[in-house]
Amino acid sequence: MADEYDITYCDFNPTVFYVSKVKMVEEGVYHDHDFTEMAYILSGKGKYLIDAKEYDVESGDLVFFNPGVKHTHIVNPKDPTLEFIAGFTDFHFKNMEPNSIELKDGGCVIHTTAELKQQMSMHCYAMLAEKESNHVGQYFMFKSHIMQMLLLVVREIIDVERPTQKSCNFESYNKSYAVKRIIKYLNENYENKISLEQIAHNMYLSPVYISKIFKEETGESPINYLIKIRLEKARGILLEENSGSIKSIANQVGYDDVYHFSKLFKKYYGMSPLYYRKRAMDSSNK
Repeated sequence: MADEYDITYCDFNPTVFYVSKVKMVEEGVYHDHDFTEMAYILSGKGKYLIDAKEYDVESGDLVFFNPGVKHTHIVNPKDPTLEFIAGFTDFHFKNMEPNSIELKDGGCVIHTTAELKQQMSMHCYAMLAEKESNHVGQYFMFKSHIMQMLLLVVREIIDVERPTQKSCNFESYNKSYAVKRIIKYLNENYENKISLEQIAHNMYLSPVYISKIFKEETGESPINYLIKIRLEKARGILLEENSGSIKSIANQVGYDDVYHFSKLFKKYYGMSPLYYRKRAMDSSNK
């Protein structure tokens, strides 16, 4: 069965030259490479001129520039594209030219499905985070992500007859799993400073995508969910004996500003934290 689904001619071991994030705000130079370049549109809309033909691109699209293929981007001043780009070589898939990705329509743009878009975004943001970290083994992390992205693309464009399986909504499953991981992260780190960008960085997903799926799954934003976790923890501390000052409690649940903490607490529970503790103590003494 392995040979039947084999999609490479030899060991799959691409060489990665670079990975980068680029905001396209200026017209590019019409050029080509002796290696493959891949662009993934993180946000915005634009156009590419590829072998004298224009292609529209938008968030979620993948673009492949095979060796010798001339290309440049055309800037959209109203909505400039933010792109992840990578250059690599030394790969060869069956029924394709070496170091090339060949699409069925003869083009070079893949409009990704929701599932593939999520996977590609995850790999791109993971590599960008890795680039910033400068950790040991960075190159091999880049290499592993590029390999996975290429295999996902080839699986998308090659028809292989597989045994019939029960249908599964992968998008829904992946969203649910991602949101559970976010909730776990919030519960484990509520006492620290947390921003939507930080959550996105830890999840290797975009802030916009995280906000979207979190609201779809829970009905509220990640930050509002975090506020509820913090205030619930604070309420529990207030009920303890010798719980300390309101400022110390605010600090314990992630707030430096005691006034802001008290204002949020009153908004959610209808009374100040000081009054909440007093009322609880009075009730226990009766």
